[in-house]
Amino acid sequence: MKIALTGGRGKIGRAVAEMALAQGHSVVSIDRTPNERNQPQLLSVRADMTHYADVENAFRGCDAVIHLAAIPTPHRAPQYAVHNNNVVSSYNALYAAAALGIRRVCQASSINAIGAAYSRAPRFDYFPLDELHPTYNEDPYSLSKWICEQQGASIARRYEDMTIASLRFHWVVPDRAYAAQHSPSFGTELVRHLWAYTTYDAAARACLLALTATYQGHETFFIVAPDTAVETPSRELAQKHFPNVPLRSEMSGHASFFNSGKAERMLGWKHNA
Repeated sequence: MKIALTGGRGKIGRAVAEMALAQGHSVVSIDRTPNERNQPQLLSVRADMTHYADVENAFRGCDAVIHLAAIPTPHRAPQYAVHNNNVVSSYNALYAAAALGIRRVCQASSINAIGAAYSRAPRFDYFPLDELHPTYNEDPYSLSKWICEQQGASIARRYEDMTIASLRFHWVVPDRAYAAQHSPSFGTELVRHLWAYTTYDAAARACLLALTATYQGHETFFIVAPDTAVETPSRELAQKHFPNVPLRSEMSGHASFFNSGKAERMLGWKHNA
């Protein structure tokens, strides 16, 4: 499979490219700052995802798209720039794929599509969170990710033979040890992150599995580790910080506040495979 990979120079992008090449795929790595040299089966292309013609030209001849390019937090640029860059980039990726007859697309969303880490006081209706939870987003990054998901659903309605996956990652890190070591750096904000993480390897596997999924249409998936990054038991964390939020499972041990069971059922994905 020849895969168009946007944001190929990013940390998740590099993990996806490495895994895709190991599985025998070829990759067109697309970024504003491409690799200095190409490698066997890895073509580096310079493109601005907010310029539609650039995107369509970069995707031409590919069999699938993994769209990771985005401004990854609400703090790295002015609010309007975060929102506009992410929304336009996603639409361009989705529409270019559809226009070129590319029927398999995976795009990076975020757990923040429902409103969480960057909200002033996040609202959760129950734990663990699943894909049916409503959105209460209020910041430009979270709003952009929710809109990207809606764009995926809209494109899939128009092009009924497409398979589009929006993957809701959270704090993608090398491994749990790294997450545990660096969690204290969040300070009091760690509560809004719900002590969660995803590893690079798990994120990359989810992206590639999404390209071979058997469903049609658009689906969202939480792609989050099954445990938290802290040693305090999850029920204790819930009772202390969210005493009024109902629990829909035992939340025993260090169980995650996110339910990634849909990805396991529909993509065959497990975080710790």
